[in-house]
Amino acid sequence: MALFSNINFEKLRSGLSKTRNKFINNLNEAFTGIELVNEDTLDEVESILISSDIGSELSESILDMARIKLKEEKDLSKDNFLKLIKHELGKVLTKNADSRSNSADEMEKYKPYVILIVGVNGAGKTTTIGKLASNFKNAGKKVIIGSADTFRAAANEQLEVWAGRAGVEIISGKMGSDPSSVAFATMEAANKMNADVVFIDTAGRLHTKNDLMHELSKIERVIKKVVDHAPNEAYLVVDGNSGQNALTQAREFSKFSQITGLIVTKLDGTAKGGMIFQICNELQIPVKYIGVGEGIDDLQDFDKQKYLDALFNEVA
Repeated sequence: MALFSNINFEKLRSGLSKTRNKFINNLNEAFTGIELVNEDTLDEVESILISSDIGSELSESILDMARIKLKEEKDLSKDNFLKLIKHELGKVLTKNADSRSNSADEMEKYKPYVILIVGVNGAGKTTTIGKLASNFKNAGKKVIIGSADTFRAAANEQLEVWAGRAGVEIISGKMGSDPSSVAFATMEAANKMNADVVFIDTAGRLHTKNDLMHELSKIERVIKKVVDHAPNEAYLVVDGNSGQNALTQAREFSKFSQITGLIVTKLDGTAKGGMIFQICNELQIPVKYIGVGEGIDDLQDFDKQKYLDALFNEVA
């Protein structure tokens, strides 16, 4: 059973409007005046799928399935073709579904439950941590945040503001101090206060990959000295506006840390929401949460069926 559920379908559908307009509307235009999908139509459909950030590999897989149905002379009307696309996209998300889903049992088994938050600067890590902390606090959990991005003064200040909004404890370090020392202090504080959930913010500096790898590895080693099962999760935060760059970021961070979940922010302001499918298809990382607004309650649990329904403008 899930620990909490924070899904507003109408807000989700509204948040995906730009992605839907680019994706579904272009498909509808491709089918204008055509009763049945044919080989000529599929070439145009492939371009639409790729331009919608779904990716060439997944696009080819969808078209291969469509061609099989064409050869079998099955009904491939516009409506059935859209159902085919939705079904194939759903298979990608189902394949990468995470059965744990922040269950209450998992939280009780590992206490404190430690979650590393990684991602490039500007992806929305700080606000995401604040919103996650609020969700867990509202679910009755005792939460503490470790502000281990000590390379940006603004990161500490912003995280302190969000921690205040969420009403949770925060451990910060001085500008330029060792991030692992902050992580260590956070874990010690978590034990003393009997915390249920710990969030550790990390610096995101892909332009210095060796430093990033060393830093993340050191943080993981240090927190294990205090809590041997930590970290339980490592969530990668990516900006929905970044499109193909989000895939690049996911590839790079996966080399340095075992990413267990994806958080996609700012989906309400982008037409590139299709990149979720591409990342899941290539790297097989489950999507945990999606951001569809600026408010503290606007970070939603990811529900693959509701995401698909909203994308295709259907009723959940």
